Amino acid sequence: MKKGKRYLKSLESFDRAASYDVATALDNVLKTSTAKFDESIELHVRLGVDGRQADQQVRGVVVLPNGTGKTVRVLVIARGDKADEATKAGADYVGAEEIVAKINGGWLDFDVCITTPDMMGVVGRIAKILGPKGLMPNPKSGTVTVDVAKAIREVKAGKVEYRLDKTNNVHVIIGKKSFGQDKLLENFNTIMDAIVRAKPAAAKGQYIKSVTLASSMGPGVKVTYNI
Repeated sequence: MKKGKRYLKSLESFDRAASYDVATALDNVLKTSTAKFDESIELHVRLGVDGRQADQQVRGVVVLPNGTGKTVRVLVIARGDKADEATKAGADYVGAEEIVAKINGGWLDFDVCITTPDMMGVVGRIAKILGPKGLMPNPKSGTVTVDVAKAIREVKAGKVEYRLDKTNNVHVIIGKKSFGQDKLLENFNTIMDAIVRAKPAAAKGQYIKSVTLASSMGPGVKVTYNI
């Protein structure tokens, strides 16, 4: 794919073959973030695990101390008192079977779906729609819970899920360019600590293979990270 002039010029400000300490890497990322909008800052981690093995999965959630900078639209699928609780807690959309029917019709204008355990049978009807989009509620991510108010607060405050993809990489947004280096560094350390703690007992050899930071439109900058 042909790269734009702005992207190519950004490559002149650092050595792409080199690996930098986190602070310097973030500085390079911010310098090369030259788009006219507030770019997201992305963390990409390659892990020394085999995601095809059930005992080498890496997945979890963490609340970033400074949030992600994104406005998160929350859907809660619940009935009765739990639906009322979700509305009071600030959920953007609340419903039950009627919401499921709406999703079956193609509506997906939300970022996170939370539900109660008793509604999983209903939500299961749209699993084939939500699953591929990464929107299917899951107890491991805290999105299947009886405490919907707490789940909504955490998501709105900046809770992110990290999970292994098919190529044994983890991709997470750690904030916006406007956060500045200090807040981004704090978020970086929080998510990396969580990923390190999530190391499967069955994983052998080097766990953190590589760490890269990048802005939405900018080049990747390699990070020196040792555990």
